[in-house]
Formats: sequence, structure tokens, C-alpha cells
Amino acid sequence: MTDKKKPLTVDELWQFERIGGASLSPDGAQAVCSVSRYSMEENNSHSSLWLLSTFGGAARPLTSCGDKDGQPAWSPTGEQIAFVAKREQQGKKDDAPQLYVIAPDGGEARRVSEFAPGVDAFKWFPDGRRIAFIAWVWPELKGTKAQAKKLKDFKDRKATGYVTSEAQYRFWDHSLPMGRVAHLHVLDVASGRITDLFEGTQHELPRTDPDANCFDISPDGRHIVFAHDPQPEKRIENRKTLTELNVRSGKFEALTADAAWDFDAPRYSPDGSHVAMSAAHTGKKHTMPGRAALLKRGGRWHLLSDEWDHSVEGPLRWADDASALYFAAEDRGRRHLYRYVIESRTASVVAQGGWVQGFDVAGGVALSVADSLMHPARVHAVRDAQAPLRIEAFNDALLGTLRLGACEEVTIKGALNEPVQMWLTYPPRFDRKKKYPVLHSIHGGPHAAAGDTFHYRWNTHAFAAQGYVVACVNYHGSSGFGQAFLDSITHHWGELELQDVEAGTDWLIKQPWADRKRVFAAGGSYGGYMVAWMNGHVKTGRYNAYVCHAGCFDWAAMFSDDAYTWHAKELGGWYWEDPAKVQSQSPSNFVSAMKTPTLVIHGALDYRVPDQQGLAYYNTLKAKGVDARLLWYPDENHWILKPRNSKLWYGEFFAWLRQHDPKHPAA
Repeated sequence: MTDKKKPLTVDELWQFERIGGASLSPDGAQAVCSVSRYSMEENNSHSSLWLLSTFGGAARPLTSCGDKDGQPAWSPTGEQIAFVAKREQQGKKDDAPQLYVIAPDGGEARRVSEFAPGVDAFKWFPDGRRIAFIAWVWPELKGTKAQAKKLKDFKDRKATGYVTSEAQYRFWDHSLPMGRVAHLHVLDVASGRITDLFEGTQHELPRTDPDANCFDISPDGRHIVFAHDPQPEKRIENRKTLTELNVRSGKFEALTADAAWDFDAPRYSPDGSHVAMSAAHTGKKHTMPGRAALLKRGGRWHLLSDEWDHSVEGPLRWADDASALYFAAEDRGRRHLYRYVIESRTASVVAQGGWVQGFDVAGGVALSVADSLMHPARVHAVRDAQAPLRIEAFNDALLGTLRLGACEEVTIKGALNEPVQMWLTYPPRFDRKKKYPVLHSIHGGPHAAAGDTFHYRWNTHAFAAQGYVVACVNYHGSSGFGQAFLDSITHHWGELELQDVEAGTDWLIKQPWADRKRVFAAGGSYGGYMVAWMNGHVKTGRYNAYVCHAGCFDWAAMFSDDAYTWHAKELGGWYWEDPAKVQSQSPSNFVSAMKTPTLVIHGALDYRVPDQQGLAYYNTLKAKGVDARLLWYPDENHWILKPRNSKLWYGEFFAWLRQHDPKHPAA
């Protein structure tokens, strides 16, 4: 019988349904999740909510009328599901995202908020009659009407300039709302009445995309604990503290007063007697990992996971009996869901990665949303010691039509003679007796990892389908391999990482299936920095060509980014105090050695690595006479998010590699 399966192309990549946030019903019997579908033809996406039974069975659509239904959360009584959306209802179209509620058995969703600045994130109060939500407002104004008028006047203004005296005024791909800060509000669901809990105070939530994990509501509904930056001047690297608000009296009480620690992701225990949180001793060193910590209300806080060499990432969830905490943490290129027993201070894996993208815990059930190198995100439910049960099949039909190459994890000897992990993705129908070109896909960060995850923007199967063996090296500095490994590159970027990538290349070209004359390297963000660094440090001819996406080129000029106050911590000094130290870590300082052809890709809305970095690198290569090509997007940020732009990205990427492949007709 003829095998009709085909290799993965960009078109199929954008046909996968992408599972977003998931929430369990209070009894754990059902889950609701958002699912996004993309259209290459229309160049957009549509998100809707789906109901899943944690006992198995077919998924059921819950919403279909909205375009961007997201952040679903079950009410404490289980009678309603709230979500954030922009819709048109009763002749009124939302100008900003609002809160909607819908019964889990279906029917029409009902808008419950009409707040001009819009709703960013939310949590139900335990009584199910109120919702706390985050919105960006003008702190000097009082009342919803004043906010609405100010917003209208702002939108109607003729001037377009952004004016600020703030140190922190943009983040990733957007300017922070001019003159506005993030406040917590309370919505009475029945009446629609909204109260700003921070009105008339100096309190605000963190400015780096605050979400529902930065605050929590006590089980009795009388208090809210939240993380915030206490410094007068807000900066991206400032350490956060926890404060508790008495909702009735309006009084604030500081819970953590240790200025050397960064606290985040607070979560009340089921009886309200304790607050769990993540705590990082960044006053000691900026790379210090997050630890699980516990605060007894009215008492002091203490660490729980300080002897466990994993960085704890929020959110945190309590077991129903308060004996343990649930959280996700990385471990050697994977991200698992862990159960951390408080009394014994031991961790066990509840949901195995792949890469756990999200989870929830309720009614004795742990829900995980996780992908892997071999498949997009899937949803599983775990009860007690039972095996995980998959409770949806969104992408099974499409996956069934595709032939994906095998993936393998190998260990090489890298810098400092230490073991370094490298993932390999092979082409479909790989034959070890044949010769294949090799492609490095170098991850960003640097304190991130090439994980066992189905990456849409840098999909190794899409690369491998073109005939390449794809290698992803978790070089020194990567997360998930212990604190010493992560911190090893600080103040001398490029050195150990290059040794690791080169060790990977040495290992690859010794394999009988590798064509040592057809070796390529590509990377994005810090990975883009790495290929630019390689161009100035690796002997010409070892790599046929590079692809530099959103790469850092000049650390002094990088001061135009949104994280400029963080540079000195990683590089070892400010560029005006120790220019030699900073420039010794800049690819721009080694231009004279650059000769390898490079495709440079950048987006104008990238504020983490501003596009002048890519343009300067491209212009430099052109001025030197080095073969170079530029792909620049006026409407994309650090990532490429539009389907048509992604198709162009992959098309240019593959064409560039073919052009510089001596055994390909395009060469």
C-alpha cells in the first residue's frame, strides 16, 4: 500500500490548532481551554473556547461568535465561565477587551464589563459574585467616567508623540500606555459596578505585562495579595515585593520586606493561613533562580526548594489538602509539572515533558497542556497515581497526514570539558547510508533552552523536511541544567557558547551521514547574536552560510532596547565605564574577520532587539562586500506572528540555504 504521508510544510504548520490557557472546573470533572485557528488565506486567526471532560471523550465547542476569546476561568460555583474578548453584542462593538460570562452548558455569552480602558487579566472572587481584574488607567483620575473621558480625549488628540520621564516605557513590542499604570479593580458581576482598588494610592502592578499570576484573592474574599515594584523609578530588573490589601478597609500591609529578594506569583493556601510564592535572591546575583517559598500570614517567610537545583516558575497551585505545591520547572531541555511536598521538601513529576506550557489543579485533578518535538500541545488529566489521560484530539487528523523525521537527544563534551545536550531532528525517511547537510538552530536567551517543544517560529521538522539534519545545542548559559551552568557565561558572552556550538559541529561532521562541506548555522535573538559572533570568530569556510534573525550586533547601540538597564549585569559594566569590556563581547568589534554569507531578518516592532541592530549588521556586511540579504518587516516584532509573513520567512530562509549549498541546483 502506498504511503501518502508527506513532509511538513509551512502551510501545514499554520493549520495546527493551538491550545491556549486551560482551566478546570471546581470539581475537576471538566476543563475549558482556548483554541486558536489560523488562516493563511485571510492572514489572521480566530480563537474560541472548548469544553473537555477530564474523564475523556470528544471536545465540545463552547463559543463561536467571537474572534479572540481567551483566558477562560471557571467560577468557584462551577455555574459560569468568564473569559476576555472583544465582541459585538446588542449593537455595541467593544473598543477594548471586556469580560464575558457563559454557562458551561452553552447558550449566549453575556458581556459583564463596560470599562473603557479594557480588561487585561482577571480572577474570580470565591463568592462567585465579583471578579478582580487588571486594567491600565490614569492614576490621578477618579471613577470610571473620568477614565472613559480621558481615553476618548487621548484617542482624539492630533499629536502622535510619546512623552515620558519614566525609565521603563516600552516592553517587547509595545510602548506602555502613556501616562497610565496597571491597577487592580473589582467588578460586581450582577450590576456591572467597577471599583479601582488602587485609586488614590501609589500602588501599581508590575509594568511587564501583568497577568492573573501576579495577584491572588484570599479564600474568604477579604484580602488580595499582589506583587509590585516598590521602587519610585520602575525598571525592568527591579525586585518585586508582596503586599496585602484589605478589600473592605482599603488598608495595605507589606508582607515581604527583604529588598534583596524578588518575590512573585503569590498564592493563598486553601485555608488562607499561608501564602506560597516564588522568591529569587537577585540582590546576591541577577541570575539567581526562583525558589518555592512559604509565608505564614502574620509571620515570616522561608524557602522551601533551596536545596533543589531547579528554578521554580510561576504560577503556583496548592494541593486540595495543602500538603504540596504544584508548579512547572525546567529539567535538561524539558519542562515538567512537579508536585512539591512541603513536609519532606521533595519533588515528583506529575506531568512529563516535552514542555508543559500550562496547567491547573482542582478537585483532585491535575491538568497539563504540553507539547514535544514530535507534536503540538496536547491536554492531559491526571488523577492520583493514575496514568495521564489525554482528553482532546485537536491535531490528530492533520498529524496523521504528515511524515515527521525522528528526534534524538545526544550528549557532547563542550566547554570546560562539561557535558552539553544537543537535540537532533532528522529528515523524513532518513537513511544513514546517505549524506545530509547539517543545520544548527541556535536558541535565544541566552538563559533559555532548546527544549523538547514544538516550536512554530523555528520548527525543526519544517527545517528537516528540506533535507537537513537539524541540531539544537543547549550551550553553557542555557536554563534547566543547574545554576552553575546557567551562570557560567556571565561577563564573557560568546566564549563558552561558541565552544559548545563548535563541539556540536565537530561531533556532527564525524557522523557517516553528515556532509562536512554543507554545514549551516541559524539563530534568533541571542542565537542571532551567536551567528554574528561566529562570523567574526570562526574560520571562513567552516559554515556555508548563516541566518541571523533579530540578532544583537553592537552592545553599546543595544542601549535603545527595552531592557537596557539589565545589560551591565550580564556584560560586566556600562559601555561608558568600561567600553573595552563591553565591545569585547560585541560582534561589531570583529567585523574585519567577517566573510561568511548571511541572511539578516528583523522586525521594526522589535523593542527587545531593535531593528537598527539587524540593519547595522546587514549594512556592515554590504559595505565589506560580503554576500548578504535582508528580510525586514515593518509590522512584526521579535517574532513573526502573521501567517503570510511566516511563509515569506521560511521561504527566504530555505532559499538562502539552497543558494549557498554547493550540491543544490539553486547554487
